[in-house]
Amino acid sequence: MSTRTHARTVVITAVLMLGLAACAPASTTPSASQSAGSESPASQSPGATGQVSGTITVFAAASLKATFTQLASDFEAKNPGTRIVLSFAGSSDLVTQITQGAPADVFASADTKNMTKLADAKLLDGTAKDFATNVLEIAVPPSNPASIASFAELAKAGVKVVVCASQVPCGAAADTVEKAAGVTLAPVSEESSVTDVLGKVTSGEADAGLVYVTDVKGAGGKVRGIPFDESGRAVNTYPIATVGSSRNKELAEAFIAMVTGADGKKTLSEAGFGAP
Repeated sequence: MSTRTHARTVVITAVLMLGLAACAPASTTPSASQSAGSESPASQSPGATGQVSGTITVFAAASLKATFTQLASDFEAKNPGTRIVLSFAGSSDLVTQITQGAPADVFASADTKNMTKLADAKLLDGTAKDFATNVLEIAVPPSNPASIASFAELAKAGVKVVVCASQVPCGAAADTVEKAAGVTLAPVSEESSVTDVLGKVTSGEADAGLVYVTDVKGAGGKVRGIPFDESGRAVNTYPIATVGSSRNKELAEAFIAMVTGADGKKTLSEAGFGAP
């Protein structure tokens, strides 16, 4: 073979090899983050980002105690290195504490009125999200000593009834129901939270108390629930938001995502809360 012929053959072979390389499939070698087994944000469920850490304090309405205690425990289990500190009280009391500078990261209210107070004061980060609803129910001792069977019977002479104070969501709901039913109650006590009302009934200090359906369900056999039609006239919507002064907004938003997501909806529904 001549030198010229040999050179032509080498050139043709090289061209063919370059063509084959261009047609080969792209490399599927994973990136450093992929090879480390990390997930993309879209594949992660709310409350389980695997990226948040630290501690936040959640101020929540007293009626949320059982559900939020469960959700906080679930969140911490899914996110090692996080801690959710919970503080429960009447929504109006919590608003007062936050307004006065209490170190809260998340606020969950039992009504929109108290959340609006913080929004108007520009103490929230972003917009609050509705995540549940609740209605009132009459709670009586298991033996129902006053033989209560309707809302109107709470106004009978001699009946010791306990309600929430008007500035508390459950108290505002009771006022609405009273007006709708045309019934005026004469409570022997007005409490600062719905759990205090329930406590008066379970201790035998009251014949009846106006609480939420979720409180009756959560109390088990300690009380008996008496539903009444007028309760539908006062449906409380529960919003949740990040407090503007939070020092860990990323963790706060991750917890809120769990509450408003599938896990939160399931836990809240099982406790008797309605959808927003």
